[in-house]
Amino acid sequence: MAIITLTTDLGDKDIYQAALKGSILKLLPAVNIVDITHSVAAFNVQQAAFILKNSFHYFPEDTVHLIGIDTVYNVYTKYLAIRYQNHYFVGADNGIFSLMFKHDANEMVEINIMQDLKFLHFPLADIFVKAACHLAQGGKLIEIGIPVTSIEKKMNLQPVVEKNIIKGSVIYIDSFQNVITNITKEFFSEIQRGRRFVLYFKRNETINHLSWHYNEVPEGEKLCMFGISDHLEIAINKGNASGLLGLNLGDSVIIDFE
Repeated sequence: MAIITLTTDLGDKDIYQAALKGSILKLLPAVNIVDITHSVAAFNVQQAAFILKNSFHYFPEDTVHLIGIDTVYNVYTKYLAIRYQNHYFVGADNGIFSLMFKHDANEMVEINIMQDLKFLHFPLADIFVKAACHLAQGGKLIEIGIPVTSIEKKMNLQPVVEKNIIKGSVIYIDSFQNVITNITKEFFSEIQRGRRFVLYFKRNETINHLSWHYNEVPEGEKLCMFGISDHLEIAINKGNASGLLGLNLGDSVIIDFE
C-alpha cells in the first residue's frame, strides 16, 4: 500500500489538517496516511528538519513525505519534489532540505503543476497533494516538474572543538522535555577517544557518565545519553529536564575531556 507521511505546523484544532487529509483521500482513497507530527512550531524549518531527518528512514522505501512548513505562495520560493535515499519528499525550497540531507539528492524537480488560484493561500491541499499522490502511485518526478540541481541552503549550528573541549548547544526539546544537543554520537566519539569527560551546563550542573537508558539512574536524577536520534541528550528519569535544569533552545553545553 502507498504511504504518504505528513510533517506540518498545522496543529490539531483547526480545519487545515482535515482539509489536507481529505484532499489526499479524494485523489488516492486507498493510501495510508501517517502523521509524523502536526505540532512543529509555526514556520520553524529547523525543528521540522530535525524531526523528519531522524524519522523518515524508519519507513519503507518509496514512502512519500509531504512537508507542510512555510509553504504559502511566495514569488521567490520554489516547490520541490525530491528523491533521496529511495524516499520521496515534497516541500517548499526554504532551506529544509539542506538541513535534512547529509548527501546529495538522487533526483530533484521544481514542481510545475498548475496552481489552483482558490488554493493560493493553502497550496498544501493543491499542488503538494497532487505531487505526493502522483509519486505515491509510482509516477515519475520528471512528469510533475523541471529538473533542478541546487536547493536553498541553511546551516545547522555546529559544535566546535577547542583543545580538549566540545562546545555545543541545545537544538531540540522533545515532548518529555528531554534536552537534545547538536553533538552527535559520531562527533563525540571522534573527540573523546576513550577519555573520561565532564558535561557542564546551566546552573553549574554537571554529568560525567554516559547512560544507556533512562532507568539507569534513580527517578528524578539527571543523566546524559545518545538517544534515538544519535544526538547527545540531557534528561531526568521520569522528570522535566528542560524546566528543572533551566535548559532552553540555543543554550550552551560544554564537554571537557580529561
